[in-house]
Amino acid sequence: MGSLSGFFGGLSGNQGALRSPFLLKAGLSQAGYIATGVVIACLVDFTRLSVYGSHFSLPGGTENLPLLATATASAFLGAFLGARFMKKITMRAIQVLVAVMLLGIALGLGFGLI
Repeated sequence: MGSLSGFFGGLSGNQGALRSPFLLKAGLSQAGYIATGVVIACLVDFTRLSVYGSHFSLPGGTENLPLLATATASAFLGAFLGARFMKKITMRAIQVLVAVMLLGIALGLGFGLI
């Protein structure tokens, strides 16, 4: 099942959205669920950054540096806020949040916004 979600996630570009429901049903604790998602995201982002980083030496490659800095700062802010709120949120709330976000992605794809 994981390989199917990975295949279709790679095909559509929505790996995280497709991975979340599978991880929710895996019986992980709250911390385990979040940690698994963080580790996978870090591995994916490390791979992407190594590819993108090779293009910074090209002419005009530095024009996206402000976007990269903003994305990096947002990731750290999200990790900081997530660590603070993790003890205050229930697993049921995480399940509802994932369902709502999946619906949002589905609607965005359906209406051609994504």
